[in-house]
Amino acid sequence: MACSTVSESVLYTYKRSFHGFVMKLTKEEKQKVSDMLGVVSVFPNGKKQLHTTRSWDFLGFSEHVNRSNIESDIIIGVLDTGIWPESDSFIDEGFGPPPSKWKGSCQNFENFTCNNKIIGARYYHANGSLGEEDFESPRDSDGHGTHTSSTAAGGLVSMASLMGFGLDSSRRGSISTCCCVQTFDDAIADGVDILSVSLGALSGSLPSDYFDDSIAIGAFHAMKNGILTSASAGNDGPDLATIGNYSPWIVTVGANTIDRTFSTKVQLGNKMVYEGVSINTFDLKNSMYPMIYAGNAPNITGGFNRSLSSQHCRPAGAKDVAYSFPLPATYVGENDGASIFIYLNSTSNATATILKSTEVNDTLAPFVASLSSRGPNPITSDILKPDIAAPGIEILAAWSLNGPLSGVLGDKRREAYNIISGTSMACPHVTGVAAYVKSFHPSWSPAAIKSALMTTASPMDVAASSNAEDAYGAATPLGVATTPDAEFGYGAGHVNPTKAVDPGLIYDAGEIDYVKFLCGQGYNTTNLRQVTGDNTTCSEARNGIVWDLNLPSFALSTSPVISFSQNFSRTVTNVGSPRSTYNAKITAPQSVKIQVEPTVLPFTSLEQKLSFVVKVEGRIGSNTIESASLVWDDGVHQVRSPIVVYSLS
Repeated sequence: MACSTVSESVLYTYKRSFHGFVMKLTKEEKQKVSDMLGVVSVFPNGKKQLHTTRSWDFLGFSEHVNRSNIESDIIIGVLDTGIWPESDSFIDEGFGPPPSKWKGSCQNFENFTCNNKIIGARYYHANGSLGEEDFESPRDSDGHGTHTSSTAAGGLVSMASLMGFGLDSSRRGSISTCCCVQTFDDAIADGVDILSVSLGALSGSLPSDYFDDSIAIGAFHAMKNGILTSASAGNDGPDLATIGNYSPWIVTVGANTIDRTFSTKVQLGNKMVYEGVSINTFDLKNSMYPMIYAGNAPNITGGFNRSLSSQHCRPAGAKDVAYSFPLPATYVGENDGASIFIYLNSTSNATATILKSTEVNDTLAPFVASLSSRGPNPITSDILKPDIAAPGIEILAAWSLNGPLSGVLGDKRREAYNIISGTSMACPHVTGVAAYVKSFHPSWSPAAIKSALMTTASPMDVAASSNAEDAYGAATPLGVATTPDAEFGYGAGHVNPTKAVDPGLIYDAGEIDYVKFLCGQGYNTTNLRQVTGDNTTCSEARNGIVWDLNLPSFALSTSPVISFSQNFSRTVTNVGSPRSTYNAKITAPQSVKIQVEPTVLPFTSLEQKLSFVVKVEGRIGSNTIESASLVWDDGVHQVRSPIVVYSLS
């Protein structure tokens, strides 16, 4: 590339927390840059996919929960589509000026202002990426960023609802927020405490190596600076090995249901009524309308001949998630659909109506939603992902008044609050809980907070899946569960905010631990120094094995039928009672034998560290996932770690 064109090609430079730049390159130029000394990686600056109330009460996190006196000093950074600053969720009444540690700013835009709730905002876009509906500011044109921000840190808004649906108090997990559309580099420099990232690779894309993934790289530097990154697992479930955001230094969040869902009935001209699923705000007043098969519907828009597009409609999907549509609509199970089709062909005057949705109690909740991406980890098979699950289905939160409720541009409905689903919605729940924990323990590392979230999570029952007549709603209209993927769906379990502030023991880790892990994974000294920015080296003495990374979970990938035996080394830190004795309790299936040495951990002081070894051995069949657990119990705290042994061949 000629020197005269270099400055024109560079779009962004990053030089505070880590060094890098964004520039336009041809394929040939990309290869030349990749081969240069000191270059860690070169990867496309492609789009990230959005991983797209009552949920806090469902978590047992009431308005009157115990709060610390420094909670309003905790700053959450949100990397998303923007924010709608006029929302009632972001009123700053009762808030003082931003914390003194805040180093960020609110960029000056005519259509956007900050306050003592939204204390900073930045706006980014690559050349040519601005859509007609987008604002040239941090103002949210989509709604997604407003929704995630208000879930993580929105203020209490009484009687919030979507046209009467989900009527409740919309609120947050933590008090203060920096709702910013920004890069990790700026977020770190600005002084945030927790980062919330409901973004990930595009569906169907191949998994990226840790240092070819911009989110993994940014989160590594955040961790290095004491900032925990909460990230969504992705919405490519229920297939296994679809997980996104799988680096071990972040907390990856899967989406589970809450005890509320929505029923939308179809009434036919023959008086039969079938129960479907959607969030239908349209009230047709029981009026009956002519009915046809979609494959026979003419479609002459967009250059289509006859009904090519309608004949090839995609299936509506699982019935454990209710979606909004820009017109009256619902989706029914396969059996009900067949009955409706029979009626349609039985008369030349078929009629039907779609009723307005009603709220229904879901007694099987929580279970992992079918859309939530599953593990195992595609890069490091012996690190469990996701880490945890949180409410992500049919979540009520603030919305952009520029964003259509259904996400379809032709939808003219505009509301201050919306109900949507996805791991994007689960992620900010964990972000809010992490901020809550940090407000009680401001000196805790990102790994310590992650450990507290995981070891206090409520175990989830795989049996909920087996009890459903049909995992995806073909025969069961409501309350259905997903396939029994166990920990590959929910990680350590369902996040429990009130228990997370007092975990008893924590599995701590820092930059050096992750560096040892990366060295053991084959990264060389040159790669690491360019990323860590220090004199880190990889040597035989420093190389770590994956089974010794001090995580609060255990995973082992093995070959079918062949006997296995693997040791895991761990160290826990006492953060409960100064003098306490923890006893190991193991739960395991018959095919897996688990031993712990020692079986008793006697602590005599706070912050004391004690180590132990877990030995896992046995033999399992092909395409098998075996779940076990280790609980350290002192009579007050039950510090639970999931153990997964699997063979997927």
